[in-house]
Amino acid sequence: MSSIPWHHRIRHLFLFLLLPSLIFLTIFFSHSSPFPFSPNSFDVFSQEKSLIWSAPRVFEWRPCDWWRKSESLSALPAKSNGYIRIDCYGGLNQMRRDLCDGIGIARLLNATMVLPKFEVAAYWNESSDFADVFDVDYFIEKMKGFVEIVKELPEEIASREPFRVDCSKRKGQFDYVEVVLPALLEHHYISITPAMSQRRDRYPLHAKASFCRGCYEALHLNKALEVKGIELLETIPKPFLSLHLRFEPDMVAYSQCIYPGLSSTSLDAVEAVRGDRKPWTGDAARVWRNRGKCPLTPNETAFILQALGIPTSTTIYLAAGDGLMEIEGLSSVYRNVYTKSSLLTSEDFVQMHGNTKAALDYYISLNSDAYVATYFGNMDKMVAAMRALKGSYKTLLLSRRAYSKCTAEGLRGEKLAKAMWEAHREDFVMGRGSALPDCFCEFRL
Repeated sequence: MSSIPWHHRIRHLFLFLLLPSLIFLTIFFSHSSPFPFSPNSFDVFSQEKSLIWSAPRVFEWRPCDWWRKSESLSALPAKSNGYIRIDCYGGLNQMRRDLCDGIGIARLLNATMVLPKFEVAAYWNESSDFADVFDVDYFIEKMKGFVEIVKELPEEIASREPFRVDCSKRKGQFDYVEVVLPALLEHHYISITPAMSQRRDRYPLHAKASFCRGCYEALHLNKALEVKGIELLETIPKPFLSLHLRFEPDMVAYSQCIYPGLSSTSLDAVEAVRGDRKPWTGDAARVWRNRGKCPLTPNETAFILQALGIPTSTTIYLAAGDGLMEIEGLSSVYRNVYTKSSLLTSEDFVQMHGNTKAALDYYISLNSDAYVATYFGNMDKMVAAMRALKGSYKTLLLSRRAYSKCTAEGLRGEKLAKAMWEAHREDFVMGRGSALPDCFCEFRL
């Protein structure tokens, strides 16, 4: 018989049974544990950030009925006031913006449109015309009843150039009626380039409807380009996100922002194109950045995408022009990044015009599973609107202002990530920036 008292035996037995549990719990909650779990690992932020696309939206933008129901609009007058040519300059999406405005102006003036002139030599250093990008017959057919469009001019005026009318300061209905219309009636054939920031809200309904119809339903890529777009789309692993990233030297120089962390190669590239646009300094630089005027770097873009819960294994199609700087800041985090040059044969890529490349980026972005833009430019406005038109609402415009504001307040790491999540979730839920208001109406869900 053992001399150990019974109560000691019970205590030893209790410790014997409890010890394995204590060891397991110590290991499990230890920072050096092979099971990296802690009670704070699954906080609200971590759970929510993977739901950026599935968050219940409150509003969405849809095309308004008033311009899609053409029977409610006034018919074209029997007699035209003359012929008008829209001269478009810049990159593809800038020219498309000018053309859309020109269609509305043509209807406002009761003018017959000839096919627009795409002037790309100064921008792309090459020759490319409207028919090289868009389907001419489709364009003419879709605009019937809105604006009359002809491929050829009558013999009596076909041999001469149109009378050029300066529209750099013309933005509203009365500007065109009082200044441009008299020139059209006098010369019978004029050319214009619409100014930016048109006051379409003052147009009569039939002119607004013509703008909407032309911009969102009549401009279709020509068959050859559409085939190239389909072929390119088929090579991209699905599902995928199209990212329109803007961080080229001219973009950074134009912004007048300072980026001290750039490589010497990037800094030299920016200085080479800066010209008279010197960067802001001191308080002016801080105010400028906090207003959201500075393009997001690829590294900042990668951080925000991670904050939004977009997995680093996501397939990303990079819709961007040539000369993108600091791309390693993105590709070092998101490894599955594809570009046109990596998907097309070198021969195809070299032979393509700049407008063709831009058109392919547009086509891929329109048909992607999700679209994210770092800068709300002409392409982003058009893609966002066209995606809304077809009911594709996984579209997000990254907020440079929110990022600048939060970093200026000293937020870093997880706190900054949470702030980015909250700001962009709010934008997505409320449908902000997903379409242009001229032709789209807000619907509460």
